[in-house]
Amino acid sequence: MSPELFVIVNLPKRSTGTDANVPMRGVEPTAFDVRDEVKIVEGRNFDPGRNEVIVGRAAQFAFAGLDIGSELAFGQNRWKVVGIFEAAGSISESEIWCDAAVLAPAYRRGSSYQNAVVRLASPGSFNAFKDALTTDPRVSLKIVRETDYYAEQSQMLVKIVNFLAGIVTTLMGLAAIFGALNTMYTAVAARAREIATLEAIGFRGAPIIVSVLLESVVLAVIGGVLGAGGAWLVFDGFRTATINWQTFSQVAFAFDVNASLLIRGIVSAVVIGVIGGLFPAIRAARLPVAVALRER
Repeated sequence: MSPELFVIVNLPKRSTGTDANVPMRGVEPTAFDVRDEVKIVEGRNFDPGRNEVIVGRAAQFAFAGLDIGSELAFGQNRWKVVGIFEAAGSISESEIWCDAAVLAPAYRRGSSYQNAVVRLASPGSFNAFKDALTTDPRVSLKIVRETDYYAEQSQMLVKIVNFLAGIVTTLMGLAAIFGALNTMYTAVAARAREIATLEAIGFRGAPIIVSVLLESVVLAVIGGVLGAGGAWLVFDGFRTATINWQTFSQVAFAFDVNASLLIRGIVSAVVIGVIGGLFPAIRAARLPVAVALRER
């Protein structure tokens, strides 16, 4: 079990220079046993009893003054940055950690803690652990899985991001469809005499529709692959920060442009190609031979 303190400190953002609320967590040595994904990647761990901190990798990228050797002034105390840690990309990387025994008197917290993180023997033992504590009249605790706790905290942020993303992607999707329609209508018009010649020698409408659709899909796949590759090169691992609307503190994170997202993007491009090529394909199949042969 890892009993922990949680306070908010102010630091300037690297990107804008404006102050932001950054989470600072006081921990005991057991925190590194409970969270075994936390690894010191630069410098060293803080020494117990000293005003030293270690900084999450995401926080170091997002906020100024968190490089190793820097000194931070919080209240009447000064803290030295002695190490950088990573935590498998988890939310812990957006935090600053220090010794709880030093943080408590600095913020007059006495011997109290806000939360305790418990590592169970197995996932299946959660309900038994929860029932044992919630039915004990001597304590009044809220027992939740850590994943559920952070999911609840991020609900508002997720709703805002999904709403804005929905608007942007809808507008971009519509623009892409109109672009595909314009491209394919132009291609059909430029090859009207070729299409009419095919019809005159016996080709029916279905092969013509399929050929135009295939051309549209091939162009869409090329565009989708180029777009997906560009997104992966530019945004995969890109670090930024946003506000947690429940705690009003900054959460630093990195984008993960994974294979699933890339495939979904390419599939979306194919769908746009099909929609954008369907109507020009139908027009090509219905184009009267006599009219088409007079086109120049």
